[in-house]
Amino acid sequence: MAQGPPTFQTFKDQRLQADEDAQFFADLRAAPSSDPWGEPDDDRGASSGWGVREVDDGRDPWPDDPYRDDPYRRSDLVVESNTDPTGWKASGPVQPPIPDDRPPAEAISGNRLLTVLLFFAGLATSVSLWLFETQAGDVSDTAGLMLAVGRVTGLIGGYVLFVQLLMMSRVSWLEEWVGARDLLRWHRWLGTSLCFFVLAHAVFIVYGYALTAETGIVDQGVTIITTLPEMLSATAATIILVVISLISMRAAKTRLPYELWHLIHLTGYLVLLLGYGHQVATGANLSGPFASIFWPALTALVISALVWGRLVEPVWLNLRHRFEVAEVVSEGGNTFSIYIDGKNLQSLPAQAGQFMRWRFLTRNGWWQSHPFSLSAAPNSQWLRLTVTAVGGHTRRLADMKPGTPVWAEGPFGTFTAQRRTRRRALLIAGGSGIAPIRALLEDMPPDTIVIYRASRPDELVFRGELEDLAEQRDAWVRYIVGGRNDPGPRRLFTPEGLLGLVPDVSRRDVYLCGPPGLVEAAVGTLRELDVPDSQLHLDPFEF
Repeated sequence: MAQGPPTFQTFKDQRLQADEDAQFFADLRAAPSSDPWGEPDDDRGASSGWGVREVDDGRDPWPDDPYRDDPYRRSDLVVESNTDPTGWKASGPVQPPIPDDRPPAEAISGNRLLTVLLFFAGLATSVSLWLFETQAGDVSDTAGLMLAVGRVTGLIGGYVLFVQLLMMSRVSWLEEWVGARDLLRWHRWLGTSLCFFVLAHAVFIVYGYALTAETGIVDQGVTIITTLPEMLSATAATIILVVISLISMRAAKTRLPYELWHLIHLTGYLVLLLGYGHQVATGANLSGPFASIFWPALTALVISALVWGRLVEPVWLNLRHRFEVAEVVSEGGNTFSIYIDGKNLQSLPAQAGQFMRWRFLTRNGWWQSHPFSLSAAPNSQWLRLTVTAVGGHTRRLADMKPGTPVWAEGPFGTFTAQRRTRRRALLIAGGSGIAPIRALLEDMPPDTIVIYRASRPDELVFRGELEDLAEQRDAWVRYIVGGRNDPGPRRLFTPEGLLGLVPDVSRRDVYLCGPPGLVEAAVGTLRELDVPDSQLHLDPFEF
């Protein structure tokens, strides 16, 4: 494709111009510096919760606000109030809720339940292989009991390993069936369980054989590893599994570069390759008439899913669309947007709110793949993803030239408007989480409320686009700006604070995207307000 300037229209012309942004933030900084929460105020014009403009003893708290006389204004900086019944000061036009007759989305709770039942049915089947092949008198002493426990934990560990790899396959049908949030939660839980059962299998088997041979545990362990077939590879698989489990802990994960963490995590496939030979060579309950069908069938299913999700689907996607960088646009600070061009974009099965894994084929970055959300609803002209530079790789992306080839995988995620179950929505974003929230706003119903949390006014990204979309979609945007210890931000994720901004929050679908601390605080508050889990939508990137 041509290397010159792109001919398509981006959002560049729709954003506020640089001088307007500068004036806006200058006005914010010029606001009165006295503590707005230190003195009592008279909130006789208090908000009813729907954005009614408040009068404070006849004084305008934002005298230099260039938008204060705009009767159609849809967004505000929100600050705490000591006397307003809602606990907040806000402004905006008087506008009653607008009904939305869109039918609720199809619930996936039935799919989730069926998946759980299938998992436990397979688990029971794998354990029954030991029950059917064990005679009544085989477990008659301590050594027999230890060997029995070791074989059962080995069967469970082998089954859980296959399920883990199936969830890592990235086949689109599995995510659509269950949902990314549940897949991620199950992946974490099963990862810990897998490590436990594999280690328990090794310990009980070695202990059982040591009791039988009347030798020491260490000596027996060395004998097993050095004499039984495929035991060296099984030991290597166990070590890899333990390492993956350790780096998956949050304390370790936050300290490792993403590229290194992801590379180590991918070695999980070696666990299957290295451990399968051990299962076939020494597995005492894998050679019966039923086991010889169950385990090969499960292996074939998992390998087929891995080949399809990791190889066939990505190759077909990139051959069909031939993605490349069209333009890189600064959004202010250390944030920038990358516009992606390609062929047949109108047939790309992507939705607003989803993310894709992007590999930019530059000289020093082709080997790294990162998940980035679409920050605008996909269209036939371009795709847009917005990146906050937090490391060496992401900083280098800002210098990419038009025409740089791109390898993509996806789209992934069920963080979409089609998952709504209620007629109104609340979108909560923090930091780089504004990217999918901004895209979602294009597909949301009237009377949607957006809460955008930032530490400083100059960290607000897409302010112009958000306010334009709020006008078009009849939505509301509320900025909560300040440090985490400031009164307003501190109040935000309390039951009283959130109810003050969104009185009907329990009757809305809530979409959350942002730093883990923000998401955890918001989820905790929403559960205190009796918002069902079925109405909570999160955007996990780990898958």
